[in-house]
Amino acid sequence: MPKFSIRAAAATSAFGLAIASAGAVAAALPAQASSTSTPIKHVVVIFGENVSFDHYFATYPNAANTPGETTQGSGAPAPSFTAAPNTPKGINTLANAGLLAPNNPNSVQPSRLTPSQAVTCDQGHAYTQEQKAYDGGLMDKFVQNTSTDTCGAPRYQAPGLTMDYYDGNTVTGMWNYAQHFAMSDNSYSDTFGPSTPGALNLVSGQTHGVTSINALTGQQTSTPDSYTVKSPNAQGVGTVTGDPDPAYDDCSDNSHNPPQSGSLNALAAMQGKNVGDLLNAQGVSWGWFQGGFTPQGSKTISGTSYAQCTASHTNVAGISSTDYSPHHEPFQYFASTANPHHLPPASDAEIGHNGQANHQYDMTAFDKVVNSDNMPAVSFLKAPEYQDGHASYSDPIDEQKFVVNEINAIQKSKNWESTAIVLAYDDSDGWYDHSATKVLNASNDPANDAAWCLNAAAAGTPILNGYQDRCGPGPRQPLLVVSPYAKRNFVDHTVTQQSSILSFIEDNWNLGRIGNGSFDQLAGSLGNLFDFSHPRRDGLILNPANGTVVQAPYCAGNKGQHLGEGGSCS
Repeated sequence: MPKFSIRAAAATSAFGLAIASAGAVAAALPAQASSTSTPIKHVVVIFGENVSFDHYFATYPNAANTPGETTQGSGAPAPSFTAAPNTPKGINTLANAGLLAPNNPNSVQPSRLTPSQAVTCDQGHAYTQEQKAYDGGLMDKFVQNTSTDTCGAPRYQAPGLTMDYYDGNTVTGMWNYAQHFAMSDNSYSDTFGPSTPGALNLVSGQTHGVTSINALTGQQTSTPDSYTVKSPNAQGVGTVTGDPDPAYDDCSDNSHNPPQSGSLNALAAMQGKNVGDLLNAQGVSWGWFQGGFTPQGSKTISGTSYAQCTASHTNVAGISSTDYSPHHEPFQYFASTANPHHLPPASDAEIGHNGQANHQYDMTAFDKVVNSDNMPAVSFLKAPEYQDGHASYSDPIDEQKFVVNEINAIQKSKNWESTAIVLAYDDSDGWYDHSATKVLNASNDPANDAAWCLNAAAAGTPILNGYQDRCGPGPRQPLLVVSPYAKRNFVDHTVTQQSSILSFIEDNWNLGRIGNGSFDQLAGSLGNLFDFSHPRRDGLILNPANGTVVQAPYCAGNKGQHLGEGGSCS
């Protein structure tokens, strides 16, 4: 059986053992197992919004369990959390680093956010802002550079809000998944900055190659738009550091409905390849599934019809937002993988395969095939805005409902035994995190880079392919793996980044690399999160409302057989 094509710089002894043992497991599987390098036949990436590791795991595995607390939006008692006695020690949390109040070097001390404070202000998370917060590696200027303390009720507001964090009484589902499966305490965004760079890095490891496009003519602008394109060359090709909407999407620019006094913004078109192109070349089924992708009618502008993505929902605080966010959909930036008019699949059989939807779907399409032989080999799931975890219009309570519902459905499906679910995020939202890893790709653009990146460039850290404004890795974020092959109650310290997920997919299906300076060539391995020699075959069903365990770990195919902590399935 072929093994992963792992670069020596990223390989670890633990990963080598895991892959070697995968051969023994796969030998006992049906013949079609040879199409992948591990027993994993389905990868599902649930890609959330705007969370730093400390924001969700600052005190893990110790929750306050304060009596009388209630959960926002329900008034119900907040869930309690007690960690298993064998939970790993030495996790790189804010508490273990000794940086909780009153010992933090920032100008405002970290505070715990209660379950009734789930909806907060959105923090500053621009490319340069986040670098400045690092203060050359001292990690002590977050309040001055990323904190947004006021934003209007009913959102929770407080001075130095960027410093604050939740615990297992609010992000209970995430903590329970960490208890029963595997997580990383050393995973980072590929670059600094907001959602679009994170989404592009997930699927291509690349934010260079953008041009600015006139939203009505579909042609490249005569002058590169200064927000859409950074450090453009003579042909107007540069790097994305902000959140421009994709050029190949009718629903961009608020479904082509600008403010009364405004005009349509320039859109972004990406050159180069993404993982969808690689999967198509090998005939591997895949899809991006996003809440709100199905349009609600169309609108004609100057003789051209544009799909209208206008469905909306409210979060637990009653704040309404449009379900579909174009700049969260990375494949719509590439002509080869876009579905500009949001066409549905011609049939359920098309889902995951070539057809009029071109692998871009509404979330409802995934729910149709999750328990079928037509579940795609690779699926990317994106919640509607109110459930994606982004501060202000979403929150951890609504996010938890989406995540738990989808994971429950996968675990109850016929595909669970061969699935790896990866929970990851597009950016940190500017929420404080105390940990940084060394710069692996530098940038010395004086207009956009601060000391953290400028110093790295001056010290000789390479700039891949000479592409500016891709400094990283950026802020630390949560990353969890939920799978029968995930290690149990395990915390991995391997340095990884968003494109480590891309590399895992590339290696599992022997796709090759993106090339052209993609971060897939330097991203650390996810391998140590798995144990392919001891498949567990068990799952964990949680309550979507509060993240608590409603069914003890069970054996797939025998869901009445409950397991105790440390139990195994025969």
